[in-house]
Amino acid sequence: MKSWLRIGIASVALFAVVNAQSQLPAAAPGEVGLSKERLDRIRPAMEREIAGSRLAGGIGLIARRGKIAYFDTYGMADKEASRPMQKDAIFRIFSMTKAVTGVAVMMLYEEGRFSLSDPIGRYLPEFATMKVAIEASNPANGKPVLSYTVPAERPITILDLLRHTSGLNYFGPHDEKGDLVFEKLGIDGINGSALTLAEFTKRLASAPLVHQPGTVFDYSLSIDVLGRLVEVASGTPLDQFFADRIFRPLHMDDTGFHVPPEKAGRLATLYSLNPDGTIRRATDAAQEGAKKKPVLFLGGAGLMSTAIDYARFVQMLANGGQLEGVRLLSPKTVDLMRADVLGDLPRTQPGLPPPGYGFGLTFAVNRGVGPTATIGSRGEYFWGGAAGTAFWIDPQEQLIGVFMIQTMADLGKGNLFKQLAYQAIVEEQSEPTLRP
Repeated sequence: MKSWLRIGIASVALFAVVNAQSQLPAAAPGEVGLSKERLDRIRPAMEREIAGSRLAGGIGLIARRGKIAYFDTYGMADKEASRPMQKDAIFRIFSMTKAVTGVAVMMLYEEGRFSLSDPIGRYLPEFATMKVAIEASNPANGKPVLSYTVPAERPITILDLLRHTSGLNYFGPHDEKGDLVFEKLGIDGINGSALTLAEFTKRLASAPLVHQPGTVFDYSLSIDVLGRLVEVASGTPLDQFFADRIFRPLHMDDTGFHVPPEKAGRLATLYSLNPDGTIRRATDAAQEGAKKKPVLFLGGAGLMSTAIDYARFVQMLANGGQLEGVRLLSPKTVDLMRADVLGDLPRTQPGLPPPGYGFGLTFAVNRGVGPTATIGSRGEYFWGGAAGTAFWIDPQEQLIGVFMIQTMADLGKGNLFKQLAYQAIVEEQSEPTLRP
């Protein structure tokens, strides 16, 4: 009796905390087919990482059947200042920005502004006539250098940009001296850039592609180009479109391209990995840059958010495009976004997407537990950010997860959290329910 009373009290407390911050419903784990005892394995696992100086702190959130059943914090938001992690902490979500841009693009798609097969050059003329770099090895040092260029065999389509088959990458081709072209063009990074998105995409289009469009998956600046498409198709700056059409309707009150002064005390400190896996306080521009409103609003990176805010965005997708009566997308559009549209196209980077995953419209898509050899479900889709943040959506299990940390290039903790979330499922979702 006492154990059930404790669970009931915990459920009420969780409900109060969650609803005070987000108005998302909460439930005791057992009400949605999760084991509280198994969810309790998450905290010791994270505390082991913290004790080993491999993690400063983080936040984990798990919801099933539309109800939050797990929401917890670990460690410190600022290790050196001994500032504990709070549930309203703000994180740099880097490439989790891409999913937001994907939703923005598909909202405009639903309005008939373009088709996915349209050449991007129809809307951004700078991409109308592209060339592709052909590189050779420098005989002196074996490093790649530009040999010559050839015309692109076909235009870059909007679909190519959404699934990273545009021929772009994150670094650009090399020039005749072996230097990376994007670096010379001043588009190799986003922190503190004085370029507007319009100028950024024009400079990007002035460089040759690294692949023929539509031939290979190469994780890239493609989604940043789509951010500019959103601006052109809507007639609205990207940050304003996000705020007006996505964040305010979903009550994502702490999400944006910078952290205003009144919220700066909630920003989690950024860390970097040492070679031995321990962490150190980061000294790069992103540490303080998050507090300044940027000039460059990119579709592929740059947003700040909280676990609750992003959970609302993810739950909207899990619900087939709507949340609490606010519909951003049709269920059929969400089905398209989470479909594997990559097929058998080759990939340039091993493990991206991970083995057994295809790729949809800004998401990696699970092809089945056999191909992935990881706990999960066929059709689950996910992505993450450069500082270790991650999310996933499992339509089969009606399960979502959001994981927030701030350690650059640390993807392992998110995988650990996901593993521990799935092992807590003790009641399988036997029949899919109709979306609201």
